[in-house]
Amino acid sequence: MTGGAYLDHAATSPMPDEVLSAYARALSSVGNPASTHGHGQRSSELLEGARERIAQALGCDHAELILTAGGTESINLALKGIYWARRRAGGGSTLLVAEGEHHATVEAAEWLRDTQQAELIWLPIDDEGVLQPSVLKAAIAKAGAENIALLSFLWANNEVGSIQPVSELCRIAHDAGIPAHVDAVSALGQTRIDFAASGASAISVSAHKIGGPVGVGALVLGRRTGAEALLHGGSQQRSRSGTQNAAGAVAFAAALDTVVDHAGQPLPAHLAHLARLRDRLIAGVTRIDPTATLRGSAPGEARLPGNAHFTFAGCQGDSLVYLLDASGVSVSVGSACQAGVAEISHVLLAMGLPEEDAAGALRFTLGAGSTEDEVDRLLAALPEALKKARAAGLV
Repeated sequence: MTGGAYLDHAATSPMPDEVLSAYARALSSVGNPASTHGHGQRSSELLEGARERIAQALGCDHAELILTAGGTESINLALKGIYWARRRAGGGSTLLVAEGEHHATVEAAEWLRDTQQAELIWLPIDDEGVLQPSVLKAAIAKAGAENIALLSFLWANNEVGSIQPVSELCRIAHDAGIPAHVDAVSALGQTRIDFAASGASAISVSAHKIGGPVGVGALVLGRRTGAEALLHGGSQQRSRSGTQNAAGAVAFAAALDTVVDHAGQPLPAHLAHLARLRDRLIAGVTRIDPTATLRGSAPGEARLPGNAHFTFAGCQGDSLVYLLDASGVSVSVGSACQAGVAEISHVLLAMGLPEEDAAGALRFTLGAGSTEDEVDRLLAALPEALKKARAAGLV
């Protein structure tokens, strides 16, 4: 990639040429897919072909796939829609949400608590950012399964990259009669997302994390799971109204083709590429600063291959981001949804880190287009950035 080293693919990943070409061709096709004339029907064919491909990749039926305007909408539709449907059917009002979730989940759950009379119970995560099944079992037993409307947790933590025991957590919820929503936005393209095998009731994903367009996402909603609509007016999709984005769906499907096979399994060469660069980055950072601490699950275990998250003692993560950016290296302190907000990561605090340790966080994330040169540029710039950030100290 020209113009510097980009190591923030978890925020958004650049669009490959083949995806851009597919997107442009689809954009040039005129017609509303809901229209009955020829142009509309050709647009509908593009849309439904793309829906089928996305559904294949996610291990669901095409009728279970609701196309949305991104991961945030998908998460909001799942939490609010399922909660409302459960309440309408006479179900309980308790939400179980893992700590350390993406802010889309956190804020949607807090809104339900503050305005819709939901009781919100936070489920503790361990020091690797993982929700242990025993914690979920204990929370269900304490709250009473009949009182619980919904469980929500991340497939893989968007900051530290730890992968959850998804099938086991979903099985526990299912056995208790509780719908489980899984936020798989960060996991897509780096581990197999198989809706049917997971046991989840709903799964949220987003296109731009794998090189698709911003503003395109999907919610997989099981056939037996009801969700009230957030958007009304046309009923173009189950639980969602609005003219469907055929070109966005085509680009999403094209982006999936660059990272997963037709069974939805991440391409071995793609995974090997990510893991090799991640391990090069981790080894280099550790060599430069032996006091740096890798957070999350260990590489080679339940961790995303494109994620390396460190804390650096004695300095502010925001200072490192600024200093590295001045050297042409783009990294982040955590979720881009909180960019520009001076606050310590709620994920690291939930993992039990003291504030002064959590303040020195940096997240490095890789994508299909990442190169050795980008990693090496980071490693070349890091020593001076650490020196200056430590001279500035903690704010």
